[in-house]
Amino acid sequence: MAKSQETYSKKEKEKKKIAQRKEKEEKKQERKANAVKGGLDTMMAYVDENGNITDTPPDPTKKLVFNVEDMQLGATKIETVVEEPNRTGTVTFFNDAKGFGFIKDAVNQESLFVHANQLNDQIKENDKVSFNTERGQKGMVAINVSKIKS
Repeated sequence: MAKSQETYSKKEKEKKKIAQRKEKEEKKQERKANAVKGGLDTMMAYVDENGNITDTPPDPTKKLVFNVEDMQLGATKIETVVEEPNRTGTVTFFNDAKGFGFIKDAVNQESLFVHANQLNDQIKENDKVSFNTERGQKGMVAINVSKIKS
């Protein structure tokens, strides 16, 4: 007669598998018994008017209605300032060696930077000049600067 193919270790492994299946089924039954009924309503969360999360739905009487056209999306648009084409002012400082200076606007007393590349004529301090402005890297700068002949 032939020996059985099942050895002791095979029998033990099979017993462990059966025990694990039984344990898994018992845990499943326990979870089902302890499960809280309620479904989707118990999982819902609401945000109140102060931005806090609550489990009660919001009060419909406190609902605010917004007009879509009144809502602003993104950053505010910068309005372009239309300035007079030719402005006048006085040179308050000019350094010939370094090639820059400042002009004080006659209308609004604003101090504007001027570079030697933007000069049409040679200028020095206290000269009356006419100029245009444009936005530079650090603010408004004077361009097309000409000395006013008086």
